[in-house]
Amino acid sequence: MLLEYKVKILEIIQRNYNVKSFRTEIPADFSFQAGQFISVTLCPDPQLKRYLSLSNAPTEKGYLEFTKKLTASDFSRRLDKLKVTDEVIIQGPWGKFILDASCPKVAFLSGGIGITPIRSICRFAADKNLEQDIILLYANRAVQDIVFRDDFSLLEERSRHFKIAHILCETEPGFICTVGRINSQIIKNEIPDYAQRKFYLCGPPQMVEAMRKILAEELLLMDEKIVTENFQGY
Repeated sequence: MLLEYKVKILEIIQRNYNVKSFRTEIPADFSFQAGQFISVTLCPDPQLKRYLSLSNAPTEKGYLEFTKKLTASDFSRRLDKLKVTDEVIIQGPWGKFILDASCPKVAFLSGGIGITPIRSICRFAADKNLEQDIILLYANRAVQDIVFRDDFSLLEERSRHFKIAHILCETEPGFICTVGRINSQIIKNEIPDYAQRKFYLCGPPQMVEAMRKILAEELLLMDEKIVTENFQGY
């Protein structure tokens, strides 16, 4: 039987104008792999429950962190009112969106809040000094929508094995990015050795399916080289 834990909020971090991270206590017997997710239930209403990826890495000790885009849903409205020392109920972890240690080169394609498990994986790889070569293509509407912008900039500075390319619908002066939407040509430009890589896709279901089709039908990658994770019901 899967255990559930009541944990206190330790810290709340505003990531951008509509995204917050919530750091909670980590139970002594709780362990997880980078990229996995948990369920979060807001006390005392058992109906206010969502499945959310952990955005911190197992190497970041002393807390669990989940990150949520705040919408008009009942869950988001209640979540947004939480304060430090309030309690939530968690269960998990689950999920197979986990880095394949046997692949020397991997690539991530992500959009919006789908970046949360990827942040966990990339931080874990950097902390463990893994030799895997990682390229991340991260799509957003505008600069203000980017989540974990500073975190990824620091990871790129820290590790010669990590590179991020921002893909935006609109940009601002001085910010380096590609304007447009992720397509086969952008993938070829940013990831010239794409045929040698395993791809991890995470974001809204429509985006994930579109990216999967590009990889399979236009770039002719085999199914075993594509791992997906869909984010439902923001």
